[in-house]
Amino acid sequence: MSNLIPRPARGLPDLLRMLESEWPFGERHAMRIEAFTEEGSFVVRCELPGVDPDDIHINVEGDQLRVEAERRQEERAEAHSEFYYGSYSRTMLLPSGCDVESIKADYDNGIVTIHMPRRETPETKEIPVARKGK
Repeated sequence: MSNLIPRPARGLPDLLRMLESEWPFGERHAMRIEAFTEEGSFVVRCELPGVDPDDIHINVEGDQLRVEAERRQEERAEAHSEFYYGSYSRTMLLPSGCDVESIKADYDNGIVTIHMPRRETPETKEIPVARKGK
């Protein structure tokens, strides 16, 4: 699971990123992301070059945002390829104050951009304390 706020660099940042990402061998490969705040919204961008937008699925469950995608390999005779194929996925904690009902996503030039607007009203509610026996 990834947090939307990246770990600050404290020496050896590439090593930390490598250890936090999924192992680059096997069926699953790391999907690189960036997250930031822009014009009152949280924004997450995911690198998914060569992935058909129909093969990208974005879901919200509880306080988690999950992005799943698949890049399908084309069969070619006597081919050499260094591309990664298969399924990709990332799960991130949603930032507090995110308006889940208004999340939108678009795909352009191999980048999926997910816009998560903040709620206009804070979700803080004071609970009155009643006295017992009165």
